[in-house]
Amino acid sequence: MLLLLTVHLVLAVAAPAVMRLLGRKGFLVLALAPASAAVWALTLTGEVMAGDGPVEVVEWVPTLGMELSFRLDTLGWLMTLLVGGVGALVLIYSSAYFSTSAHGLGRFGAMLVAFAGSMLGLVLTDDLLMLYVFWELTTVTSYLLIGHYAERKASRRAAMQAIILTTAGGLAMLVGIVLLGEAAGTYRISEVVASPPEGGVVTAVVILLLAGAATKSAMIPLHFWLPAAMAAPTPVSAYLHAAAMVKAGIYLVARFAPAFGELGVWRGIVIVLGAGSLLVGGYRAMRQYDLKLVLAFGTVSQLGLLFLLVGLGSRAAALAGLAMLGAHAMFKAALFLTVGVVDAATGTRDLRRLTGVGKTLPITATVGALATASMMGLPPFAGYVAKEAALEALWYDGDTFVGVVVLVAMVVGSALTVAYSLRFWWGAFASKHPKLASLPDPADGLGAEPEPLRITKPSLVLVAPAAVLALLGLLAALVPHFGEQLLAPHADTYPGGPGHLVLWAGLTPAFFLTLLILGSGALLFAARVRVERLQRRLSFPFDADRAYRRSMRRLDDLAADITAITQRGSLPLYLGTILLVLVALADTALVAGETLPRIGEVRLWDRPAQAVVGLLAVGAALLAARARRRLKAVLLAGVSGYGIAALFLLHGAPDLALTQVLVETITLVVFVLVLRRLPAYFSVRPLAGSRWVRMAIGAVVGVTLGALALVAPGARIHAPVSQDFAEEAYVFGGGKNIVNVTLVDIRAWDTMGELSVLLVAATGVASLIFLSRRSGDILRSRDVAKPARLVWSSTQHDVIAPLRERAIASAKAHAEQNVGKESQRQREWLRGGHTLAPQRRSVIFEIATRLLFHSMVVFAAYLLFAGHNSPGGGFAAGLVVGIALIVRYLAGGRYELGEAAPVHPGLLLGSGLFLSAGVGLVAVLAGGSVLQSTIIEMTFPVLGDVKLVTSLFFDIGVFLVVIGLVLDVLRSLGAEIDRHSEESHTDGAEGTAEKDATTPAARLTAQTHARLEEGR
Repeated sequence: MLLLLTVHLVLAVAAPAVMRLLGRKGFLVLALAPASAAVWALTLTGEVMAGDGPVEVVEWVPTLGMELSFRLDTLGWLMTLLVGGVGALVLIYSSAYFSTSAHGLGRFGAMLVAFAGSMLGLVLTDDLLMLYVFWELTTVTSYLLIGHYAERKASRRAAMQAIILTTAGGLAMLVGIVLLGEAAGTYRISEVVASPPEGGVVTAVVILLLAGAATKSAMIPLHFWLPAAMAAPTPVSAYLHAAAMVKAGIYLVARFAPAFGELGVWRGIVIVLGAGSLLVGGYRAMRQYDLKLVLAFGTVSQLGLLFLLVGLGSRAAALAGLAMLGAHAMFKAALFLTVGVVDAATGTRDLRRLTGVGKTLPITATVGALATASMMGLPPFAGYVAKEAALEALWYDGDTFVGVVVLVAMVVGSALTVAYSLRFWWGAFASKHPKLASLPDPADGLGAEPEPLRITKPSLVLVAPAAVLALLGLLAALVPHFGEQLLAPHADTYPGGPGHLVLWAGLTPAFFLTLLILGSGALLFAARVRVERLQRRLSFPFDADRAYRRSMRRLDDLAADITAITQRGSLPLYLGTILLVLVALADTALVAGETLPRIGEVRLWDRPAQAVVGLLAVGAALLAARARRRLKAVLLAGVSGYGIAALFLLHGAPDLALTQVLVETITLVVFVLVLRRLPAYFSVRPLAGSRWVRMAIGAVVGVTLGALALVAPGARIHAPVSQDFAEEAYVFGGGKNIVNVTLVDIRAWDTMGELSVLLVAATGVASLIFLSRRSGDILRSRDVAKPARLVWSSTQHDVIAPLRERAIASAKAHAEQNVGKESQRQREWLRGGHTLAPQRRSVIFEIATRLLFHSMVVFAAYLLFAGHNSPGGGFAAGLVVGIALIVRYLAGGRYELGEAAPVHPGLLLGSGLFLSAGVGLVAVLAGGSVLQSTIIEMTFPVLGDVKLVTSLFFDIGVFLVVIGLVLDVLRSLGAEIDRHSEESHTDGAEGTAEKDATTPAARLTAQTHARLEEGR
């Protein structure tokens, strides 16, 4: 099962490349992922029927009791068939549905396969926490699929509406999952269902679980997101909103109903939501003119019926519900695909405009008729078999008032289903006389007479998937006894008498109820004009969609009001508030705990050097706070940071000292780069009163933090976790450097989170600097525009001109002595040095850079590979390479940076994060836990014994992320700011240059510069 999920993941990642290579035919390749799941489930049919389905358990986070647990039982088998089979057919359908020129097919294919994998994991997992993980993965992927047409406002709005509502329900479900797991003492779903907990907490668990199921399956009053989601492409509607995603809530109810179905709160919620959705959806479907909306509201209605049947808690109703679950997936997906065919052939889904389509497209009409018959509950189709079993179950359970209400609700809802089913097929395929057409909606200004249609013949690939599903609905009904054998194992987990699936049960009450349903539905269809007029006259005071939009607007207004109050635009106010709250909480804890240290117990230092360095750091910090020049303040802050590094070293922590020095150096350079665009002096000085307040806050915070630092070590009541790190680092991590092994093995999850934060930070900084778009261009010295633009040139034109003329004359004389380009390049210390303005160049700096750069890279490689046993590691090594890149940039400008690192930083960031995460996944595939290290020992003839730890590859990922971060910062805060500055300088000097361009001296200078460039 884990292998199947991996197949889906691999194909989802490869989907963009596959689609670029094969075009829309790539959907046929992507269909292999869900098809493999369906075939796998079919091969295990016998074992599942015997109750011996496969079980897989892989430890994930053992300390938290989290594991990748999967189990295939009857319910999971049925859902796997639906998710895999319908998913494969929808992907095949997509290969003909989209045009060859459609954009975003790679992203669409990736998301569709990712959704299929997420849904597969949801129905197979046997762990409550993993159930929630897969649940939210389906939410995210469905959001991206619904919003596929991002340029359309309706798609964006529908996607946002769907993710807000389903995420809210998912969060409620998460709380219920945690309560349930803690109450039951286990997070295994099979164990919880077999032995459900008792007590008052169960009521809260039931409400929260059903809240998640109701939002996912579009139960009232949150049903409106499903019709809005019809803005998605038809394959999405057929897969997510007919066969898969909306069934997740039904699956959740069916999974936990055997445990909680007899509780009053469970039955009450299920009956109210199920019956209400059944009736509201059917009523709303009767007045829709868009074929997809007819099916969408019909889906709401039938999801309500499924919610009822699988949630009532009786065996007979559950068997009928499972049969209806499969039948609904087949006929509703087939109908959505049929609508896509009609839309592609005619260019419209408005049933008032469609006429004569059935004569022109007889195969499509026949497929639609088969699926519609199953939806109506006509024999001999799967929908009829399931509905007969449901009526039979509810009839014999209807000995109470509640049972009668449920039965009546099903009869009325089924009659509405017959009516809108007939209206759907008639509207899509019938040849309609204008006078027989449905009434137009006054709001859209349409007349009653349909416009002439131009109908094109669809391809066979477009019709075949719907035909397969429609025929399966017919074939499944012909072997009802076999279907009962397949579904009975899960139905047997419910209490109550057995039900049966039969094609003909005789003249039973269910048969006469079916006649009543069919007759009533046919009459409603025949009187559709009058029904529509009546519906138009009726108005309801509550509209869920309107209420949602109003609540969101009011929420936005409330957020704006709160933001206006709390966000005053004053950074000192924000920082002061945060620090004062920290002081209040910390001092309260210190005083209440009575743990303040005595003065005599405090040891100020171990050696005098520590006091000297500490005083140096404190003095630098005080001077930085009083500095008026920005550069002076930055340099003094750097001195304070280097003092902290010295303290680390004096305390015997060389790893921390090395990292602190490297981080401080890079931070110092970044500050200096930013200062180029800021005034030299702090322009706003605080008033005297405000200054004293700031000093007081600073002093109080300093004293508080010092007290915490003294109290915290002595307040420990348990043994520190780190006391075993030394032994664990060597035994399990295979290294003697405890700090590095902790980062890449013992606390690898923390490091993964930090890497993700670094990537997000780099992306955010670059997005702010690259104003128009984040350029992927790598600047190289050979790409300098002609005539050459000098980097870091002065802003004053009267200074630039003499220097430029002097540089041109010098370069011309140099070029005459060295005619060949190669001979000239051999005398350059840096490739990009000639792009700098002459006043910015330093020969000594260029020579030193040329000599030190490669040595620094080699030293970084040493730190990377030696860091497992000696000071160093991937983080420190990446910082060293980052400093080497900074030196190259400072010596030669942005073009030299391109020569030093001709790679896009996003590639380094993504590769590093992917490599670090990949190490963890490899460990799982190898049978271990996530991010578990493996020690490999080998002996070579010359090298001797070599020990390789797989966490080295995790460290290499850290190394790449750090380099990518530094490179991204240099490209944004360095190179991009340089470009902005030069453009502004060029614009400022443009007027003066135009005035001087007509002088003889200017013409001579231009000619000389041009010849110089030709010689170079």
